[in-house]
Amino acid sequence: MKELAELVRENNVGKVIFDNELKPVQAYNLAKITGVEVIDRFQLILEIFVYRASTTEAKLQIQLANLRYELPRAREKVRLARLGEQPGFMGLGAYEVDVYYETIQRQINSIQAKLKRIQRKRQQHRTRRVELGFPLISLAGYTNSGKSSLFNALAEQFVPVDPGLFTTLSTTTRAVNLYGKRVLLTDTVGFIDRLPLTLIEAFRSTLEETTFSDMILLLVDISETQKEIERKLSVCLDTIKAIGASEISIVTGLNKIDLLSDDELQNKVEALRGIAPNPVPISALYKINMNLLRQEIAKHLENYVRTSFSIPVNSESMSFLSWLFQRVDVRSVRYEEDGIKAVLESFPWFAERIRSRVEGLGGTFNASS
Repeated sequence: MKELAELVRENNVGKVIFDNELKPVQAYNLAKITGVEVIDRFQLILEIFVYRASTTEAKLQIQLANLRYELPRAREKVRLARLGEQPGFMGLGAYEVDVYYETIQRQINSIQAKLKRIQRKRQQHRTRRVELGFPLISLAGYTNSGKSSLFNALAEQFVPVDPGLFTTLSTTTRAVNLYGKRVLLTDTVGFIDRLPLTLIEAFRSTLEETTFSDMILLLVDISETQKEIERKLSVCLDTIKAIGASEISIVTGLNKIDLLSDDELQNKVEALRGIAPNPVPISALYKINMNLLRQEIAKHLENYVRTSFSIPVNSESMSFLSWLFQRVDVRSVRYEEDGIKAVLESFPWFAERIRSRVEGLGGTFNASS
């Protein structure tokens, strides 16, 4: 501890950060000796999250994580605060233990109620997306792997891009045209190794978006060392498994190839065979191999079925066709004397919805054309 205190003084350190979890008494004793605030890994991640949060949901999730972290430590922190003010322990002396504890619990209950309202709205949006009939692709990956850059490249939209950690703390969904097929692409929160359980619980509603996907587009920074690439890839695959999305098809974008020589790229791609599911080397920033990536994505969405139908011509049929064009890939439409004939491609479950509508209009539906 004395060595740490000397290092703090010699280097004019403003804050000491420990990679492991600290108990309140440990942080208190270290702060007392060093004269500066001492925090652990969880508190550091939380500070980054606070800086990055931009939506109401993300801010509430962060507050909830902080309060859940604080709750079991409340009594000890109050006791330590009464011993004398230290960096990171100031301002608690005025609280009675029970009052402080109950205040935190009330705040937790209030935030949980607000988040439930937001989650109900998210469920409504999810139901709406299902009704549209478009496949949903979740963009996932270790934090700072370039997900937001790839989202911008594929969706031709702008979401914030930054070299720092956790630029995206909430989901953004856009429609993307993929070789004539419209899909919905969602940018999600980045994964991280040893993400504290409290934060996983707080962001569960955001992470759950991935479990409702038809495919996961997993992004990996291939410019890093082989050991680091494999570590982060393992973290991502483990996280996908932990949230119950391991059965969903995965395409892996090996990003930032612009930072590698041809030989380096070849060696790294070869080393990842059998580890990274369906790998495609790309550069999201410079849009290199975007068509190759789109082809690979399309290949894994080939559970589309081609169907055809014939319906009589009337106002209801024209309204139905308009509804259809907004939701599926209509390959052809012919207007003939005996009615309207159309050929389309969609997911099997959505084809059954179309069958029901067609038969309700007095038409005929064919499972394949």
